[in-house]
Amino acid sequence: MSTISIIGSGNVATHLTLALHNTGLHVRQVLSRDFDHAALLASRIGAQPINKLSLLDDQSDIYLLAVNDDALYDLALDLRLPDALVLHTSGSTPATVLKPISRHYGVVWSPQTFVRDIAIDYSRLPLCIEGSTPKVLHEIECLFSPVSNHIHHLDFEQRRWAHLAAVMVSNFGNAINALAQETLTQHGIDFSILRPLAEETIHKMDYGPLWPQQTGPARRHDQKTLDAQRRLLADNPQMLQLYDLLTEIIQEKGDSR
Repeated sequence: MSTISIIGSGNVATHLTLALHNTGLHVRQVLSRDFDHAALLASRIGAQPINKLSLLDDQSDIYLLAVNDDALYDLALDLRLPDALVLHTSGSTPATVLKPISRHYGVVWSPQTFVRDIAIDYSRLPLCIEGSTPKVLHEIECLFSPVSNHIHHLDFEQRRWAHLAAVMVSNFGNAINALAQETLTQHGIDFSILRPLAEETIHKMDYGPLWPQQTGPARRHDQKTLDAQRRLLADNPQMLQLYDLLTEIIQEKGDSR
């Protein structure tokens, strides 16, 4: 049976480790600079927690580097595992950053937002993979196919565009929702009133291209409503700037169709 060691103990490391452990893969070590974090994750899967790179052994078949992008470059200077399969989880870093570490390297990245203590249905998790060779790519697919059947082959150029799009959908989308939540809270309105609207907006993805489904005052060129809403934002220049920019984009896209 293959064995794996994990470098990292954050949100992505936790979820991918649990997902692989659930398939029966044996996790040998969990390395984190914070020993308590390493111990917490290791205790859930029967692994050895460590907090120094010098304590990482070379006995695993696979090493998953679930750390931030800067740390990947640091690890490339210090880590040598020439015969192991070494993977990173970054959406915006080329696979070749791992080339000094091993001859067999690749990427597994998911356009998903992970929170350490919130459960995820891993079978629905989209996984984007890349391998240094066709053989390595096949090995990565075999490793993660028991986790999810939503596996996509993306090269670095495709992956960084997918990462940008994921930031727009999740990070920017959440930020806009948070602004809406603040606005309603300030005026004594329960944010849950917008939940059905948010859910239906997500369901539009099932109906086809999104621009033709655009609605609202900007799409209708309802200038009286636009002017009235702009006046509501007069004391919040950042929100007004965002409102104007999105209105302009919606109208340009609508008028071009």
